[in-house]
This record gives sequence, structure tokens and C-alpha cells, in this order.
Amino acid sequence: MLPLKDDIPSQRFPFVTYALIAANVVVFLFEVTMSQEQLRAFFELVAVIPAEYTAFARGEPVPLLKLMFAPFASMFLHGGWMHLFGNMWFLYLFGDNVEDAMGHFRFLLFYLLSGLAATFAHVAVNPLSPIPIVGASGAISGVVGAYFVMFPTARVLTLVPVLFFVDIVVLPALVFIGLWFLFQFWSGLLSLAVPHMGGVAWWAHIGGFIAGVVLAPIMRERRRPTRYRVRIYRYW
Repeated sequence: MLPLKDDIPSQRFPFVTYALIAANVVVFLFEVTMSQEQLRAFFELVAVIPAEYTAFARGEPVPLLKLMFAPFASMFLHGGWMHLFGNMWFLYLFGDNVEDAMGHFRFLLFYLLSGLAATFAHVAVNPLSPIPIVGASGAISGVVGAYFVMFPTARVLTLVPVLFFVDIVVLPALVFIGLWFLFQFWSGLLSLAVPHMGGVAWWAHIGGFIAGVVLAPIMRERRRPTRYRVRIYRYW
């Protein structure tokens, strides 16, 4: 399923959301200037590698400086154009409303905290993995979790594949995001039996989403102006 549009307009310009998208794009444009070997070395240098966070338990050297900055660096790295586009589309679609509800500074803090929670959920499930984890999807899963809590009755125009065809339907956010999370959770369970299944950090998505659900009521501004729905455009 691919979300296309929702019916909750923003009342403030979401400049933090747009700045995060811009930062991710700029970093990716830097990545594409590298060869595959250079990019692999770059990821190993700056991205989160779960085994490094459990090195102390094995009596191995601990790269303390990297352990502190790598979770933030990993949030802005991507493995390809589709990886980047998918993440940025979800951030664009759901981030503006969550930022509107939290305020700019709180939203930025929330985004980073969700990303940290996602990182350590993945490390907890894959403590010995030597594979770098990259992508904003953990933090964005937190944004999706917050949207789930804040706007459960919002309607999401959704592209749904049906066999060899696609259909466009309007789903309540509660249903769309609920189905999305069930897919992440099921995939996460399967990944326990088949490590590195598909190369996706499913438990980062799960951890980020749960963090978003928990943090959303705390980070939400106490006073919010009246909201108005917009009619989702007609389609055929």
C-alpha cells in the first residue's frame, strides 16, 4: 500500500519536516559521488554497527566517539534512490501534521528520539550483527506512530495493489497505519527465524513506531487551534 494524500491540512509551515527532507537528499547526493567500495567504507566508518555496541561484553575495544554520533548519522544515510524516496514520501505525508501538533522544536526533538529508539531496538534484537544500519525509516516510523495517536480518524488516500491491478481507496488512518504496523511486526517476527531477511531493519521500524506512540501525548502542544478537514479530491 502506498499513501497518496491525507485530509488534515497543516496550519503552520512545516519547515522542520522540509529541512529534514532536504538534509537527507543532500547527504544522499554526497553518497552518490562515491564508488561502491568507498560507500561501504563510509558506512562502516559513520553508521551504526550493532556489534560495536556490544563489544564491551566480549572484552573488545569500544569506539566511544563513534557510538555517540553514529545513531544520528545513520538517520541521514540511505542505501539507494528508492530507499530515500520511500522514506521521504512518508515523512512528507505524515510529518507536516505531527510537526503542526507538536511545534517545530518539539517535533525535531521527537524525531531524533524516535530515531534513537529505533536504533537501539534493532541493536537489542541483533546484538552481534556486523552490518551497518542506514536510513531514516526508524525515525519516520516514530512520526507514523505519532500520527496514529493524534489523527486516528484522518482519511488517507491509498494506492492498493490487487493482483495485477491497482486500486485507489480511502482508508481511515487507524486502518492504514494499523495494517502497516502489522506488516512490520510480522516481518520482524519472520526476521528472527531468517536473519537479515531482505536487508530491512524491521525491528528499527517497530521500535520507532512504539516510541512515537509513547512520546506523542508527551510532546504534543497543550493548546491547539481548531482544525478543519479538507475533502480528498475525487478520482476515477
